[in-house]
Amino acid sequence: MVSALSRDALRIFHAALKAAAPSEAVLRHAKLARNVLSAGGKRYRLDEFRNVYVIGAGKASAQMAQPIERLLRKRIAQGLINVKYDHTARLRRIELNECGHPIPDRNGELGAQRIAEIAGQAGEDDLVVCLISGGASALLPLPAPPVTLEEKQETTRLLLHCGANIHELNCVRKHISALKGGQLAQLAWPASVLTLILSDVIGDDLDVIGSGPTVPDRSTLADARAILSKYGIAAKVPAAVRERLSEKASETPKPGDKIFEHVQNLIVGSNRLAVDAAAEQARALGYHTLVLSTFIEGETRDVARVHAAIAKEIRATGRPVKPPACVISGGETTVTIRGNGQGGRNQEFALAAALDIAGLKDVVILSAGTDGTDGPTDAAGAIADGSTIARAGLDAAAYLANNDSYHFFGNLGDLIKTGPTGTNVADVRIMLLR
Repeated sequence: MVSALSRDALRIFHAALKAAAPSEAVLRHAKLARNVLSAGGKRYRLDEFRNVYVIGAGKASAQMAQPIERLLRKRIAQGLINVKYDHTARLRRIELNECGHPIPDRNGELGAQRIAEIAGQAGEDDLVVCLISGGASALLPLPAPPVTLEEKQETTRLLLHCGANIHELNCVRKHISALKGGQLAQLAWPASVLTLILSDVIGDDLDVIGSGPTVPDRSTLADARAILSKYGIAAKVPAAVRERLSEKASETPKPGDKIFEHVQNLIVGSNRLAVDAAAEQARALGYHTLVLSTFIEGETRDVARVHAAIAKEIRATGRPVKPPACVISGGETTVTIRGNGQGGRNQEFALAAALDIAGLKDVVILSAGTDGTDGPTDAAGAIADGSTIARAGLDAAAYLANNDSYHFFGNLGDLIKTGPTGTNVADVRIMLLR
């Protein structure tokens, strides 16, 4: 699709990506002067620490590590970060371990074990800098006994396929893991821990982002069991998972525990920042701009239809914002998988919206993930307009029913392919109307 509206939509999306750049986000919050590292109002005198360790995980953690390495240089005694395959960056002192996401793999387990060992060797006079971004839950897959990696993989698949949201998914994963839900901080205690976080979670809940490895866990074993029951998969998960979730001794650290006395968790970037930058770019291009919400969640198809309905309202009445209009939303929706096609929540959003705006002139809807990948595909998302369905000449409803949005938009050349962006602050959706 080549049109003035589609080009503007892509410019607005790229403005969001630029604002979410991990390196810039880290350097806005972490500064070094006279051997003192300052972060979020707290000061760390580096000459008071015997060792500085850097650990972490996430799709954006490699890019986050670059400015930290430039700041700390030879002060870093050891460093290891788990990243998604191909989400790398050039580093000298911090080792990168590439592994699987969203389904964890053996590489991830081996890397997580080494991260646990680094944290475990830290003492009272050491500083542990932890870098966490979206994707860290799958990228820190150290199962808690008696659960195996294969059993954790199967549990993750079941939760993803039934449409569990990120809060529910992470609640279960915390309680079958040895690192999540504050347990990484527990391993590092009594060392000082500074965790820098790039949020991909609605509302920026610290204990949800990356399953909160250094954050007190507000969820419980009972909550995890209730989620499995809610989706009717309690009997389907492996027996070892049910066993782990029934043992009181496997509860995660809670608020008020002494292990968090020397832990600082600091959000350095979020979906809200990216959306604000997108809105600024839209206004600069001459659009009357409305940020709908950065708290959007729910079933992707339903959310897409609501956005399409807003587009129709603008066309008919000029409400809630008059044309030329730009409506932006952020957050993260979920897809309940019913077919065997290929796609992701952003591509599915664009396809569902395309069906509802079919025939409308001068309307463009873009939905894309800021990490550059949407589901198990090489696309960040897709872009659609009122002519998409007619131009495709395909049974769009059938493609949607089969969760095959990737091939639908691939046939049109309307997939958005950025490659790995190095950041991850959830999704950005943009609607433009002339």
